Amino acid sequence: MTPSIGHLAARFLKSLRSRPLSPSEQTEAASLLRPSEAVFFWGLRPLDQRHSLDACRIVAEHAPGRRDLIRAALLHDVGKRHSDLGIPTRVVASLLALARLPSPERFTRYLRHPGLGAADLNGVGAEEIVVSYAAGHHGPRPPGADNDDWLLLRRADTR
Repeated sequence: MTPSIGHLAARFLKSLRSRPLSPSEQTEAASLLRPSEAVFFWGLRPLDQRHSLDACRIVAEHAPGRRDLIRAALLHDVGKRHSDLGIPTRVVASLLALARLPSPERFTRYLRHPGLGAADLNGVGAEEIVVSYAAGHHGPRPPGADNDDWLLLRRADTR
């Protein structure tokens, strides 16, 4: 599922203002990662690391005891590392998808980042909600996922 134009516009503007994680923020993120997942997170561009840490902090604020949800927010975009696109090329890839036009393979990998990230996370034994949210964070809540948990994750992702 392709994100809405409103979501894309908001993310674009926020991306332009993002800054790399500070050393203390890197330590914070690292404390939530399993060794087998670290390569996924640290392989992300700094703007994606920033977005993911911001999302996980929102989840932690609203569900402080839910490490599984906090990790789901931190790891939901790890599939983006498969394309390694910057902001301008992400815009082009998203516009091509919205117009239903063919795009280069690298753009397609960016658009398929949810499934790619979920496969990576599943391959290292991440918790079900972590894999499920990575796979479906642009779509409707999957059957069996808790509605309140899913809504919290979605709110954190779209802020």
